[in-house]
Amino acid sequence: MFSRHALMLATAVVALAGCGGGSTTASAPAATTAAVAAPSSSAPAGLSITDPWVKTVKKGMTAAFGTLVNNGDTDVTIVSGTSPLSPTIELHEVVESGGKMVMRPKEGGFVVPARGTHQLQPGGDHIMLMGVTEEVKPGAKVPFALQVKGGQPLEFSAVGKDFAGGKEDYQPGHE
Repeated sequence: MFSRHALMLATAVVALAGCGGGSTTASAPAATTAAVAAPSSSAPAGLSITDPWVKTVKKGMTAAFGTLVNNGDTDVTIVSGTSPLSPTIELHEVVESGGKMVMRPKEGGFVVPARGTHQLQPGGDHIMLMGVTEEVKPGAKVPFALQVKGGQPLEFSAVGKDFAGGKEDYQPGHE
């Protein structure tokens, strides 16, 4: 078990190091320790998330980030999410539209390739929480469940972190 977690952590570090360029948004807060959220006993074998965090907020909207890791032999698709923090959660992407960066629901969800990772980051794919029901303070632990297509959810807790955020706009119901 230790070697499996060490492998997942090493994979996440490599993935994070490769995502340093190309984004015009502020960088994510540095994690003081690398965290690996173990999958629930019912989650697909090999699926986990590393360094899950959620942007602190008093009310309104916020987002969650981390690196989805799939050590299994088949692709896994995340189709939705839930959290007691928000009645409405959407899987989002950030794209260029009309000269501006806009966030919108991600058609088809997040695909985590077999033996690969899928980065959730500011200025890119992320978990959007709307109508947040309580303040998220630094260090808060926020529970999440990500529903896997044809499978059981991946359950984890994300840590509240201060982050100024990107300068993207929200465009619901894109076509």
